[in-house]
Amino acid sequence: MRAIVYLISDGVFPSNIGRGYVVRRLIRRAVRTGRLLGIKGNGMGNLDGAFLPILAEEVIKLSTNIDTEVKIRAARIFEELKREELRFVSTLERGEKLLEQILTDALSTAQINGTVPCISGKDAFVLYDTFGFPVEITKEVADERGVGIDMESFDVEMDSQRRQSQAAHNTVKLSVENGAELTENISDTEFLGYDTLSTRAVIEGLLVNGKAVEQVSEGNEVEVLLDRTPFYAESGGQIGDHGFLYVTKSGNIKEAVVEIKDVQKSLGNIFVHKGTVKEGVIDVGGEVEAEVDTKLRQRVKVHHTATHLLQSALKKVIGQETSQAGSLVAFDRLRFDFNFNRPLRENEVMEIEGLINKWIGEATLLQTKVMQLADAKNAGAIAMFGEKYGAQVRVVEVPGVSMELCGGTHVSNTSEIRGFKIISEQGVASGVRRIEAVAGEAFIEYVIARDNYMKQLCSTLKVNAEDVTTRVNNLLKDLRDARGEVSAARAKAAIYRASTMISKAVTIGSSLKIRVLVESMEEIDGDALKSAAEYLVDSLEDPAAVVLGSCVDEKRVSLIVAFSPGVVGLGIQAGKFIGPIAKLCGGRGGGRPNFAQAGGSEPEKLGVALEKAREELVSFLSEKSG
Repeated sequence: MRAIVYLISDGVFPSNIGRGYVVRRLIRRAVRTGRLLGIKGNGMGNLDGAFLPILAEEVIKLSTNIDTEVKIRAARIFEELKREELRFVSTLERGEKLLEQILTDALSTAQINGTVPCISGKDAFVLYDTFGFPVEITKEVADERGVGIDMESFDVEMDSQRRQSQAAHNTVKLSVENGAELTENISDTEFLGYDTLSTRAVIEGLLVNGKAVEQVSEGNEVEVLLDRTPFYAESGGQIGDHGFLYVTKSGNIKEAVVEIKDVQKSLGNIFVHKGTVKEGVIDVGGEVEAEVDTKLRQRVKVHHTATHLLQSALKKVIGQETSQAGSLVAFDRLRFDFNFNRPLRENEVMEIEGLINKWIGEATLLQTKVMQLADAKNAGAIAMFGEKYGAQVRVVEVPGVSMELCGGTHVSNTSEIRGFKIISEQGVASGVRRIEAVAGEAFIEYVIARDNYMKQLCSTLKVNAEDVTTRVNNLLKDLRDARGEVSAARAKAAIYRASTMISKAVTIGSSLKIRVLVESMEEIDGDALKSAAEYLVDSLEDPAAVVLGSCVDEKRVSLIVAFSPGVVGLGIQAGKFIGPIAKLCGGRGGGRPNFAQAGGSEPEKLGVALEKAREELVSFLSEKSG
């Protein structure tokens, strides 16, 4: 427990990567140990509480003289422990029942067959994948019961899931019939795109539908393999370049044109240029002029550098412990996933935007170096957790702001970014948040579009921009008031119609004389139907039972059941009575013993449902009233 407290105090928060995963594992072990000792909830009677913060409080008391920072950060430590414990308890409760059944089956099977009890890798994977039950916890519980786990088959299941995930993310692979031969004949592509956006290159291979060909003509989709290229291939979150390949003859006359719409890496470091032959014919061995779309390259450079600034701003505003969990650097926007346990506050978003735009305005020259991995890390460069790096790495630095290992393309000066705006922030997984933002030309387009929307709104509302909020709030209030008036009018109309129906009530029983009314009120909405039912059950006087139904529109049914205290006292409850009736017209509902509501989706069956309600009520009340 002391290790957990100190780690969180030092800024290491529970997550699924790096040091954060160590903390998460320690917390989960402490929670499970507590549950094995019989601790429920906070251990002091509150079953919805957490006990780790209480233990942490004692740790902090004992540690104050050793590390004063622990006490200063106590509130944050308690918050993290409570959140993580309650989340894990929920996970445990989901998986414990299934795990118990799996363990019982394993022990029973082993006893019958005279074998060693073992959980299959498939069962362990189901617990992990479907119920979020960590395999290390499954292993601990199984060990305590003398049951093993087939970890080899578990790893097979995990690998299978990874392969499916990679396929779903469209990871490019060259599926050619003679792939081995093609690999031998084609060397890695020389990338020139850091220094130039156009170059002469030789076509080393052509693929159509995954098959190697010698020639491709106009109108066909093709994958082109070049000996050298200025095109960036998708990696590190940055999408591949767009552009053209030209085959020219003397006088720069274009004989063939290939439009490139995607570039991917495959078979090591071979760049696959995916596109369509727009004009002419291209051949293996032919020479082309490869030209990257400069405008799109600039847009992606702007977004990539802005992504680095965003990570630095996040660390400054919400804490150094936050880390990247994924990214997308595209022409129209950037997307950045990061480890954090709550939504960003409005003032935090504004502070992040302010920092980034300040750095942009400082017009700082970027520095790019190729250096030894160890040297880069010692210099403070941020590495993406889980990424594999060679002995030499490329380091992109915005002096005084950011330093990261990165193979992507970047602006030369932060002023090229022009402006930055966060357009959304949301949760995408447990403990992972996502920011989408625009910068550069995309930022200008965003601002212009929003300005046009505001102008249209001002024109429609006939107010200045600064008065729009007040005007909209007033309109919303007027709308709420109008809706209230309409609802009141509908309720009055429904009550009037209900008053004309009182005479249709029937009397059940000779001594108790229970008044029963089951009727359809056609197209009255649910709120008005409720008012009518309340009016009728009061007007008929205790004991009384009312069931009303209406077809709100062609696809919706509304049902109301209202019982007076005398009827409820006979042992019938509106909330339970309405369920089976609602099912007859494609719906469901519930409520209190004296009042219940339901909706349905089959208006044509409302008559059948009301007739069933009438039969059930008359039968039950006749028996009870004598």
